[in-house]
Amino acid sequence: MASFTLTTESAQRVKTKVLRKYRELAKENLSFTPGQEDELVNRLTQLLKRDVRYVEFTIQKALADPNGNRL
Repeated sequence: MASFTLTTESAQRVKTKVLRKYRELAKENLSFTPGQEDELVNRLTQLLKRDVRYVEFTIQKALADPNGNRL
């Protein structure tokens, strides 16, 4: 179970920040439906070839500063 909860608005911020950091990803890779956080984490784990903790940390970092550009 994901250690965070995304809303439609926060998912868009995360999407923007992750796409800036990982340019090899496409917008479709970050599609999100509220309540499907685990699916997003699993998809990013496979695409980025990283473990779940890293992906969750990256998303939480994106959520920590909603107005900043850094990830």
